[in-house]
Amino acid sequence: MDHYKVDFHIHTIASDGEATPTEIVKKAKELGYDIIAITDHDNTDGLAEAKIAGEALEMKVIPGIEIATVTEEGIGLHLLGYNFDPDNAELKKFLSRMIKSREERNKELFSVLQEMGYDISEDDIEVGKNNFIGKLLIAGALVKKGYADDVKQAFGKQILGSPECRRVKKVKPTAGEAIEVILKAGGTPVLAHPIQTGGIGEPGSEQFYENMDKIIGRLKKQGLKGLECYHPDQNEEQSMRFVGMAEKYHLHITKGSDFHGKDFADAGRTAYR
Repeated sequence: MDHYKVDFHIHTIASDGEATPTEIVKKAKELGYDIIAITDHDNTDGLAEAKIAGEALEMKVIPGIEIATVTEEGIGLHLLGYNFDPDNAELKKFLSRMIKSREERNKELFSVLQEMGYDISEDDIEVGKNNFIGKLLIAGALVKKGYADDVKQAFGKQILGSPECRRVKKVKPTAGEAIEVILKAGGTPVLAHPIQTGGIGEPGSEQFYENMDKIIGRLKKQGLKGLECYHPDQNEEQSMRFVGMAEKYHLHITKGSDFHGKDFADAGRTAYR
């Protein structure tokens, strides 16, 4: 069987990554990757540039996206979409709604942070080319201003993980709705980093896997086509459990680094092994 060096989960400056799509494609080519996917949050703005770079370098680049969703029970899930038509009218309308929801969330979140004593605003965020502001960028700004030692601490219980900040939420689509939109745009919906799913038991416990299995089973009926079995947050044992679920429900098995950095060479350890 042929083996390919792949990474199906990469972020660029079109959302909360630090590298341009062209920089990602060039480095991936240098590192010997066969196929990569650009999967920015809630937008497709980096795909055209990535496609041009891929064609120029004879590198296969799959159009992708990552969408934050919830189940009917309120469980948060991230869905990846691949090989869809970025110009699909229904998809574009759906994403416009996501952008508006994020903007409203950010406005409220900055207000809450100010009330908590953190002097931070939209002006402090180093945004990409489409003015995307996500929590990772806000965390980075908190570190830069000296309110936290690192991003992990910024996401901790004292700041972004505090009850005050956690109450500020953007309106998310249901997982079923996101799956339907991706399918109608001709794409393939895949559940991202299942180990990150909260509210269903301690990650890696039998209770967690039982609940995850039920969620995946329901998503399969709604049109889910794949499962991200290999991700930096998932160890070998966890990956194998997810491979088993993918096989049980006849889902594609995917692998991704979830890269957000500047130099894609740093993703090599987790993107492929």
